[in-house]
Amino acid sequence: MKSYADARETVCRYVSDRGLRRHMQAVSAAMRFYAERLGANPEEWATMGLLHDFDWEIHPGLDEHPMKGALILRAEGWDEETIRVILSHYTEGTGVERAKPVDFALLACDEITGLIIAATLVKPSRDIAETSVASIRKKWKDRRFAAGVDREHVAEVTADFSRVCFDGGLELWGHIENVLTAMQGAAAELELDGRLAVADAHD
Repeated sequence: MKSYADARETVCRYVSDRGLRRHMQAVSAAMRFYAERLGANPEEWATMGLLHDFDWEIHPGLDEHPMKGALILRAEGWDEETIRVILSHYTEGTGVERAKPVDFALLACDEITGLIIAATLVKPSRDIAETSVASIRKKWKDRRFAAGVDREHVAEVTADFSRVCFDGGLELWGHIENVLTAMQGAAAELELDGRLAVADAHD
């Protein structure tokens, strides 16, 4: 089976947009967090999280993504389980149903990272250490903020994840706090450690 390092190499080849890379790295960090909580393989889950949108830049539409991306991964020797998990995060287009904990985790971690990143980037510090659940709650209520984040979808897939993996015991805001914690632990990789504010000050 290919490794996390292989996934990073794939992302570097196919993704030039820093925002898209940040999103995938954020999902990867959240997936690693939950794998550790659920007794799964953190490296495998982090790898799937990192790869899940690798083809979005070349296939920027749900008529092609992630189906054509799966063909690329298969041709490059990725294992069928990794490909299956990635296909399961868009069941409507791929027909691949979520069936395993990793599938539910990926979809639950996917879209919410966008809101957390956006809530961090509007801070003068651009430092995710200063982002709190309370500040994300405020942004959640403002539907104009990060309008592309479908709040109802986030709540729905979180509830599914909770039911499958936590016997219904994971609440929406507990999940969001977990994802935030995971992303704070990966602040340097995400470039959300204040460096962007410093770069802006020098421009």
